[in-house]
Amino acid sequence: MPATPISILDLAQIGSGGSAADSFRASVAIAQLAERSGYRRVWYAEHHNMSTIASSATSVLIAHVAANTATIRLGAGGVMLPNHSPLVIAEQFGTLETLHPGRIDLGLGRAPGSDQNTMRALRRDAMSAESFPRDVLELQGYLAGRSLIPGVDAVPGRNTHVPLYILGSSLFGAKLAAALGLPYAFASHFAPQALNDAVATYRREFQPSDQLADPWVIAGVNVVAADTTQEAETLMRESQRLRVSQLLGSGRTFDDADADAILNSPSGQPIKQMSHYSAVGTPREVRAYLDEFVVHADADELIVASMARRTEATLRSFELLAEIADLNG
Repeated sequence: MPATPISILDLAQIGSGGSAADSFRASVAIAQLAERSGYRRVWYAEHHNMSTIASSATSVLIAHVAANTATIRLGAGGVMLPNHSPLVIAEQFGTLETLHPGRIDLGLGRAPGSDQNTMRALRRDAMSAESFPRDVLELQGYLAGRSLIPGVDAVPGRNTHVPLYILGSSLFGAKLAAALGLPYAFASHFAPQALNDAVATYRREFQPSDQLADPWVIAGVNVVAADTTQEAETLMRESQRLRVSQLLGSGRTFDDADADAILNSPSGQPIKQMSHYSAVGTPREVRAYLDEFVVHADADELIVASMARRTEATLRSFELLAEIADLNG
């Protein structure tokens, strides 16, 4: 376990009765804890029109957290590239890298990060995902100082060589990451089904590149570590109840009894399946799970997402994990 780097996916959650400002304060606290505890990196994901997630302006949030930390790597996990022009993303992350040298990552996904109506509000073409491989190459060219568009450079961005990562939950992302010789991050923390096939495909088809000589797999996993097993299981149940309201409520909030009934019914099984890979329990129980998961996933690095819905519980979970994993050892 100590040989496996562990990173954090900060979901930038807006808690019940909380605000986006509260979420941003929590993100700073999580990154500061990650920095002093030995975590490898903290990533933030682009989501839109979600009342419980505050990381829609991903690069702006990274800038804020970077200004309040000193050494921890920070990045997007990820930017949904079809929502943007590659030039704009190269400029944004080139700016971040210029301000915080050697600390910035750029993970790229091709999903909208939103629903259909929001996708239209983003001015996104429904077919824009089809150009994702070409857009990745264009973005890579800007950052490497080898623009594919004659006479157009990213300033800032040119020659910053911000490292790229391909995110995915299917064989498409695995094949693209392998073909381009880029690290591959699999979203097994919420889409576990294709984990083993995707990682095997990526490793089998990987082609070395200027950025990466050997394949590098980051696997997502949920974590709820607490001082007792019962406390951890309670926190996990709270999270699943919230997902029932978010995904099945259509604007309605279910009480605990109704949410539990749904979770125990056939309609609740997909929600349970989303958190299939979850380490829940005391620090010792969490470590035992992660030791097994890193082998199962054939991962070089783990990125953990907290299922706890309160900032204090999230910070405690990451603190306990760092202690048992001996990240500073």
